Amino acid sequence: MRRVLKINEWFHPDGFPISVERRDPQEHFEAHAHEFAELVVVTGGKCLHVTGSDSWELTAGDVFVISGHREHEYRDLVDLRLVNILYQPNRLKMGLFDLPSVAGYHALFTLEPSRNIRQPTKGRLHLTAKELAQVIELADRLDTELKAREPGFGFMATATFMQVIGYLSRCYGRNPSPDGRAVLRIGEALSHLERNIHRDVDLDELASIANMSRRSFLRVFQSATGTSPLAWVIEQRINRACSLLRQTDRRVTEIAFDVGFNDSNYFTRQFRKVTGISPREYRMRQGSA
Repeated sequence: MRRVLKINEWFHPDGFPISVERRDPQEHFEAHAHEFAELVVVTGGKCLHVTGSDSWELTAGDVFVISGHREHEYRDLVDLRLVNILYQPNRLKMGLFDLPSVAGYHALFTLEPSRNIRQPTKGRLHLTAKELAQVIELADRLDTELKAREPGFGFMATATFMQVIGYLSRCYGRNPSPDGRAVLRIGEALSHLERNIHRDVDLDELASIANMSRRSFLRVFQSATGTSPLAWVIEQRINRACSLLRQTDRRVTEIAFDVGFNDSNYFTRQFRKVTGISPREYRMRQGSA
């Protein structure tokens, strides 16, 4: 039977959506999935990391993100030491300000967690000794805030977590491995789409940004994200519309145009396709929650 780690078992009873788990050393842990995402930083030792039919060696400096639905385990452990930062993506605004414009952010936090397990694994992030020391320092600060839980800890912990996200995103972009460059190029295409979310999708332009032919770009994008560029853009627009429906009392038609749709009827159809309900139903449910 598949083991799934539950939120209520690994997060504080107050419901805060970030937790730090240190493993020094990591003992054997059976294959499992999570109800949350896991950012893993290898601080020492080595092991074989297994996800589905894929496996690769982990050593100090390796960093990866596992999304909740992916099962994984560690085998052949040799003094393996980890810092695991557990977080609930649906409760955190990860892509704040200009972070989505950083290609490394999309490579590590959008593409890697959903990456097809049949794809090569050599593209994952590996930190230098200096970079690893910086990440460990930030993780220590995050852990301290979460343990002390002094007034304002939620703000301080979230700010520190975002520093970790931003720093790792920069690291991914600075030193991509040969295989990682393909992931990074798709990340650059996603960053371009984020910056131009109101524009029509230009496949030739995206392929040029990714330095691929149009056909290769579509194939790699679909494999990396599980969807097409147009469907990805529509989902991002719908996510933005959901935020506006929750946080403002603006008319649905106005919101549709604001997030990049030129036809309010088309917006409503796409909204229902993504969420299962109409924009007005969504607003009513949020208002009564």
